Parts: sequence; structure tokens; C-alpha cells
Amino acid sequence: MKIGVIGTGYVGLVTAVGLAELGHTVIGTDKIKAKIDKISLGITPIYEPGLDDLLRANLKKGTLSFDADQHRTIRESDVIFVCVGTPQQEDGSADMSQIEEVSRLIAENLNSYKVIVEKSTVPVKTSSWIKRIITLYKKTPNDFDIASNPEFLREGSAVSDFLHPDRIVIGVESQIARDLLTKIYEEFGDRLLVTDIATAELIKHASNSFLALKISYINLMSNICEKTGADVEQVAVGMGLDPRIGKQFLKAGIGYGGSCFPKDIRALVKIGEDLGVDMTLLKAADRVNDDRIKLFMDKVRKALWIFKEKKIAVLGLAFKPETDDIREAPSIRLIRELLKEGAWLRLYDPKAVDNMKELVPEQSPKVVYCNSPYQAAEEANVLLLLTEWEELVRLDLKKIKDAMANPIIIDGRNCYKPDEVRALGFEYDSIGRQ
Repeated sequence: MKIGVIGTGYVGLVTAVGLAELGHTVIGTDKIKAKIDKISLGITPIYEPGLDDLLRANLKKGTLSFDADQHRTIRESDVIFVCVGTPQQEDGSADMSQIEEVSRLIAENLNSYKVIVEKSTVPVKTSSWIKRIITLYKKTPNDFDIASNPEFLREGSAVSDFLHPDRIVIGVESQIARDLLTKIYEEFGDRLLVTDIATAELIKHASNSFLALKISYINLMSNICEKTGADVEQVAVGMGLDPRIGKQFLKAGIGYGGSCFPKDIRALVKIGEDLGVDMTLLKAADRVNDDRIKLFMDKVRKALWIFKEKKIAVLGLAFKPETDDIREAPSIRLIRELLKEGAWLRLYDPKAVDNMKELVPEQSPKVVYCNSPYQAAEEANVLLLLTEWEELVRLDLKKIKDAMANPIIIDGRNCYKPDEVRALGFEYDSIGRQ
């Protein structure tokens, strides 16, 4: 059995490498030849801890290969994982054009029975459309099955999540497809949940939207804490000790970002509204998240009053630690707001600088990318901490203070203890704490 993986982004590349690590023969493909050429040399186009080493190891073993010829990859594969993008459109719905493009490509190259597996996050009932497209465009009488296998990979720990999953959801409509996918994941048999396809498709959106809801809830509590003098960190501890709630995703901050939570919650809202379901709950959670940047900007304004030509050090550009991904990162909106008001920015991130430069090019003195957090802090009037990288959590704050023009820190991730920072002579503000 050969497995083909179409798409070599975050999900596709981790899936291809992970399946090869499980012992399967895997061919990865992408329509961008330059990307395939780079990956074939063992160079990952994304930063994901542990991915480089596993990629090179499986290329060397011969269980993993990459081919820019998508037609050939489809023809040579028994099971095809579809891992292309489904970006958000203006109305919140998912753009399914890449899914349709791949479906037609599979139809044109359906030379034997195949199982086509949705790995991308797609709206419920997408399988029906894929099945229709392939049926309309296939040129042979060969049969096929559609299946759903949503990914639950967290950027920054995606390799570990793939190789040590807490659950694997498989949605199928035939016994053959069930047997094939169960065989692929046989070493995780005790963690397999097999459902119909529509249920599997909905589980991914439901899971991400619930986690987004949980984050927005603790951020809402942080607003109350700031008004009353309560401590949101202790509120979160008290809530998390209840096993019905749990402590995960109760970290107050400047809001969620990335390629999943913002997109998935809006997509589920659109799905529900199209079905006539009242989605007020999720819309409110998304609105709370959207307001985080305004509230954070209010803190910066309180510290500086006037932004024009003030030097602002921004530490952390990625939407979360251990990734170079800036999609929907809070830093983007904040940077644009600050530039609009005339601030001069000194930016630093351990991994995401190159990606941010594509959106916000360097333009000294307005935008300067720095090689270290200490360089970013030089002559800064305020320091904004936006991503809780370990390097930034463990800063030498005395050295930071000596570098700054004004020792002011606004901590968007509650990385430091207020009393300790203030004892060093800083003016310090954070989220939901005094």
C-alpha cells in the first residue's frame, strides 16, 4: 500500500513525515515545484520542532519521497490524503477552490480503486461535493471511497501530536475504507474513533471552536479582574482545579490567532447560520477575541499618551511559541495600528521575522528588525511582549532596563510576576492583574 499526500504545508508535510515514520511508503506532492525540490533535499519550508530530523531520516530510509508531478503521485497511490488549504473568505466561509482542484485532479488520474481522505479542515458535508466532482470528471469506471481524518496538530508540537495522538478520528462510508485506514493507524488502535463522514468533519470545527470559546471566556474574566482588582491567574487556577473544566486554555492574554481558531470558529458560525442555527454564542466569543487588540492598545496609549516617533520594542511576532507562523497573529494588527499612529517599531522574534518582513518590510527608522530582544529594547520608550517564547520569558530584565529609554513593560501574555518586575524599577502592566 502506497500513501500519497497532496499539499506540503503545515498539515501535509507533518502528515507525510509522520506516516513515513509509522513505517508506510509515502509520496508527498505539491503544485509548487520549488517547494518540493527544497523538501526533497531535507529542508523544511516551515519551522516545526523535530520535523527537520524526521524528514531527513525518512528520506534516507527511502520510506518517504516527494514528487512535483501530482498526476503521477495520484496514480501510484492507494490512499490519498488531501492536505491543501481552505482559507477563510470574507463571509467567514472556507474557500474550497483548492479542494475542488485536487478532486478534479484525482478524477483525471483515477487508474484504480483509491481511498481519498480529507485531512484539511472542511465544512461538514464536503465529502459529498468531493464525491460528486470525482464522479463527474473521472475518465474510467474505477471505484473510490471518500473518508475523513481531521487533523489535531498544534503548531509547535505537531510532530509529537502526530506520533502520540490523544485520539484519531476516522469518518468512513464503506468497510473497505475503514479497514484501510484502521490498518494505517493500527498502532493507535485504542485511540481510534470511527464515525460516519459528516460526524468526523464536524468534530474538528466543534473542537477548535470550543477551545476558542474557552480562551475568550478567560479573557472576558480578565476584563472583570482589571475592573475589580482580582487576579485572573488565580481565577484560572481555581477554575481549572474543577475536573469538569480543566486548566488547559485558561490563559488570559491578547487573544488567539493562527490558522485554526479564528478561521474555524467563523467557518462554524457560517455553517450554522446557513443551516438556520442560532450561532450567537460563537459570534460573541469571536467578538471578545477581536476586542483584545483594542484593549491592549489602550494600555499602550495609557503608558505613552502620544505614539508619534516613540520607539516601541515588540517582542514576539508569531501567534504562539515554537512556530514561525504569523497567520492571524495579534502582532500583525497591533503593528499596523501602531504604525498608523506614527510609532517607530523595533521588532524581534526567534523564528518569525522573515515571515513578518513579507507583510511589514523594514523601513528604518519606522520599522527595524532586530537580532536580539536586547537590541530591540535599545532606547525604547516601551516594551510590548506578545509571544511567550521561552527566550523572552527568561529575559535578563536588568539588562533590558539599562537598554531602554523608559523602563515600561506591557506584558500581553502574563509572563512575569508583577511585584518582581516592579521591584527592578519598571512600570509594568499585564492582563487581568494589578
